[in-house]
Amino acid sequence: MLGMREPAPITTAAEETGTPSIQIEDVRLTLASAAGPVNILNGVSLEVARGEALALLGPSGSGKSSLLMVAAGLEAATSGRVSVAGQRLDALNEDQLARFRREHVGIVFQSFHLVPTMTALENVAVPLELLRRSDAFAKAAEALEAVSLKHRLDHYPSQLSGGEQQRVALARAMVHEPEVLFADEPTGNLDGATGAAIVELMFSLRARAGATLFLVTHEQTLAARCDRILHMKDGLIVAEERHR
Repeated sequence: MLGMREPAPITTAAEETGTPSIQIEDVRLTLASAAGPVNILNGVSLEVARGEALALLGPSGSGKSSLLMVAAGLEAATSGRVSVAGQRLDALNEDQLARFRREHVGIVFQSFHLVPTMTALENVAVPLELLRRSDAFAKAAEALEAVSLKHRLDHYPSQLSGGEQQRVALARAMVHEPEVLFADEPTGNLDGATGAAIVELMFSLRARAGATLFLVTHEQTLAARCDRILHMKDGLIVAEERHR
């Protein structure tokens, strides 16, 4: 990829005008099933300010993860409007949407989604390589050092513990300093002590980058670290708590 011209970055309205990082307006999501159409989201509206930490709480099947997938541009809403960093997601084609996520969004899942045939360093470098950054591996090494894995650069996912794999996933999500970090049950596959360490690391990296955090969790203690908690039920936001 070296020697190729780097594409001009997408300049977002949020960067220019200070608009919210995330704007969701009357979003509905209906998916097909063997039993017929299933309504997953039933008219959700919300705004998330730049730099805010937002947690979504609710029982399984309430629509939390689906709302995250729609907000992150990984699932198209059936109707409604979604804007992230001032960019209307429905205005982008698939290639533009993928590029937008690479430049402005980081995502951490419960399952680490590391490429098993790549080392930790290679996994973290992937987002920067896709952006044709000539410093991809240098920045990836710095990101792994920030999550205390400098000694694991050349290790493959199978050689890492669950906590170490999640730290690699977190480094990969933050290496390009995204405006928005989406996290879907990031401690769900970890024991309590390891999960607590990941939480501390996630909030530390988020603060360093000034990123907005959009977090899905079942854990009340984790949600309590956020500025705001939204409770979901049956595809709707039914309650809100503000901590700051």
